[in-house]
Amino acid sequence: MRTATFVASAAAVVATATVGGLATRPAGQSVWYRQLRKPAYQPPRSAFPVVWPVLYTDIAAVSAATFDRLRAAGNAPAARSYLGALAVNLLLNASWSWVFFNRHRLAAAVAVNAALTASSADLARRAIAVRGGRAAWLCLYPAWCAFAFVLSTHIWMLNRRARIDVP
Repeated sequence: MRTATFVASAAAVVATATVGGLATRPAGQSVWYRQLRKPAYQPPRSAFPVVWPVLYTDIAAVSAATFDRLRAAGNAPAARSYLGALAVNLLLNASWSWVFFNRHRLAAAVAVNAALTASSADLARRAIAVRGGRAAWLCLYPAWCAFAFVLSTHIWMLNRRARIDVP
């Protein structure tokens, strides 16, 4: 993997994390979020700052290596297609936080999360098709997104009829 490709990939991932983080930052202090009913299997808040940096690093590294492999093979159309899929994925990733935490749209957040899960699985599929088992670590990302989809759906179901007052 070329250093320049990894830096560009990492910059895109850091931008995604930053934009998404701006929406989630007040979640701990949010009256709205504290009032939501949540399932017992929701991970503790301390899990998210551990899981997401690992996933984001994985996305950046596997994506950079995949892109470089496609370019080295002279497959510019597939390289552009992978970059497009990555861009859509990162947009969905950041969007979910804004839809859920900032706009408080639980049903819409479930829809965004479903699209994110599908997009993450597609990204992993594409990377594995190019790099084989070396890209398999990227499967952790759609697995986490699928878990988040189940969790988001459950939170929506628990709160869909609730009126949550926000001061």
